[in-house]
Amino acid sequence: MKLSNKAHYLYKIICGIVFWGVSQTFAVTPKLKATDIVTPQITDENRLAAKRATARLIQSHYQKVELNDETSSKVFDRYLKSLDFNRNTFLQSEIDEMRAKYADKIDDELNAGSLDIAFDIYDLMMKRRYERYHYALSLLDKEPNLNGNDQIEIDREKASWPKDKNELDNLWLHRVKNDVINLKLKGKKWSEIKSKLTQRYNLAIQYLSKTKSDDILQTYLNAFAREIDPHTSYLGPRTAKSFNESMNLSLEGIGATLQSEDGETTIKSLVPGAPAYRSKKLKAGDKIVGVGQATGEIEDVVGWRIDDVVDKIKGKKGTRVRLEIEPAKGGKTRIITLVRDRVRLEDQAAKLTIEKMSGKNIAIIKIPSFYNGLTADVRKLLSEVSTKKSDALIIDLRQNGGGSLPEAIELTGLFITDGPVVQVRDAHQRIRVYDDPDSKQVYSGPLLVMINRFSASASEIFSAAMQDYNRAIIIGQNTFGKGTVQQSRSLNFVYDLNDEPLGLIQYTIQKFYRINGGSTQLKGVSPDIIFPSSIDEKEYGEEKEDNALPWDKIPSAFYSEVANARSNIEKLNQKHIQRMGKDPEFIALNEELKIRDERRARKFLSLNFEQRKAENDKDDQRRLKDLNARFKREGKKILKDLDDLPKDYEAPDFTLKEAQKMALDVIELEKK
Repeated sequence: MKLSNKAHYLYKIICGIVFWGVSQTFAVTPKLKATDIVTPQITDENRLAAKRATARLIQSHYQKVELNDETSSKVFDRYLKSLDFNRNTFLQSEIDEMRAKYADKIDDELNAGSLDIAFDIYDLMMKRRYERYHYALSLLDKEPNLNGNDQIEIDREKASWPKDKNELDNLWLHRVKNDVINLKLKGKKWSEIKSKLTQRYNLAIQYLSKTKSDDILQTYLNAFAREIDPHTSYLGPRTAKSFNESMNLSLEGIGATLQSEDGETTIKSLVPGAPAYRSKKLKAGDKIVGVGQATGEIEDVVGWRIDDVVDKIKGKKGTRVRLEIEPAKGGKTRIITLVRDRVRLEDQAAKLTIEKMSGKNIAIIKIPSFYNGLTADVRKLLSEVSTKKSDALIIDLRQNGGGSLPEAIELTGLFITDGPVVQVRDAHQRIRVYDDPDSKQVYSGPLLVMINRFSASASEIFSAAMQDYNRAIIIGQNTFGKGTVQQSRSLNFVYDLNDEPLGLIQYTIQKFYRINGGSTQLKGVSPDIIFPSSIDEKEYGEEKEDNALPWDKIPSAFYSEVANARSNIEKLNQKHIQRMGKDPEFIALNEELKIRDERRARKFLSLNFEQRKAENDKDDQRRLKDLNARFKREGKKILKDLDDLPKDYEAPDFTLKEAQKMALDVIELEKK
């Protein structure tokens, strides 16, 4: 039967609907509906916690906090940043509308303990985030084209919010393509990739549906607390419980501090002596993308809440946990197996080794942290240094994040006779000078102090004092620059009728200053002689924080230099540079740093699979070549493939070796 044009057109529409319906049978859609994503109700405990936290921060923080419209606008921006870090959830028009409606009212709400603004914005974020994952799932209907020239923007923290839905869709298309490429680089087929990403995006939606009012409160109050300074924070009841169990947001069982940004869990630091630190397989900046137990599948944890990632990793001492790690510098993911353990005291304790070089004994004392009892331990080690007739001493403070202030003061006292060690100023601008508690100098020989970007707080106090007294040569990288002191306070009062936990706040109460008057805050301690390091100073450190407390000066304490340790810095540095120029380890490191710096300058990453694979293969070839060159020098068997590298392989500490050679130079120059 021949149809009229109109009937034929209707037939096409009907068929189109039918065929569209059939095709949608195989479409990837969310397991949950939009109506399943419901913002929780504000509780009385939430309001009380907000009011008390605000009052405490205004009254007790080191720097005066004024809640006004200007502060309100800044808190608004920081809250939006925490909800949409990569600026791929809200549209610019929505940001403008919320800014006009809320930006100058947050101060009034915080004072009143009201949380309507916080929950309204969060509600919109959840709706938009659901829409985004719904769209991401729809893109999995067919394998994306990875042969084009499109790119993904690497860092969108300061990018503009998308102007319309088309621009927003394009951002998520790029994100999905990048997820596909990362899995394809692991050798996954499209069917496996589709299954993996379907599960990942559905899990992200599922976690939206499990949001609790305490989660929203913690995010919101931290926008306020961290606007004051980066080390001031609010910990909700669940997080506070972990803190009070001495976890302090670290992974019980492996010992690594985590942070979360836009659904990605990143290792912030490693606890000295803990399994993660001892393994030598993890670094700050590495991302945890999967977690598994001793056996069974590894679960994808991208998009998970950080609390749930922590719970997944926690376990009984002696049991195994497997982590799928995406290296900080990028490239293929790898599986790391760790045995859960408590942080053993003997692993954190200071350790002495003595190396024989050119007929001289070079002593090295490694100090992982400034724990209680450190000075007593080092005093004993120095006695051993004397007994074994060591010609020079290296104090290794790399990765030492600090600890006890009294121990930093007493440790300094072992290397000087007497005098001030550090100055502290409180919120009332009162300055206190802490002096060496005794007049005995336990060690007076040649001294070098090794530092790096993760040497912080008490490490900076000790290094600064050694530098100001001209007692030691400071070598390595610029330190972290944390010159502030925090204290923690529960928001629950003894007379509360309701015993529901309200959480706690940590806030800055004091600031450290060197004896020369300069603060260790922000600037840290600059080494006398610089060593290259794989730790990226532009990625880590106090100066990376946009609201870090400023560097400033107070009057110098009364002190005199006790030695002339730094008199030969220029000659030592010349010898150091000459050696590094010939040392194959430093040559390889500098090549790696050059590539890292070039890539850091990139604003976009290719979404062409062949290009990405070629770059990954090139990285692997370079690493294999460098490893085999090292193995050849060491007389070891050459590797055919990176997969042949033993899992327990530990690279040599060639930086420490160079420090030992520098100690020999010091001995020689002092003799002359």
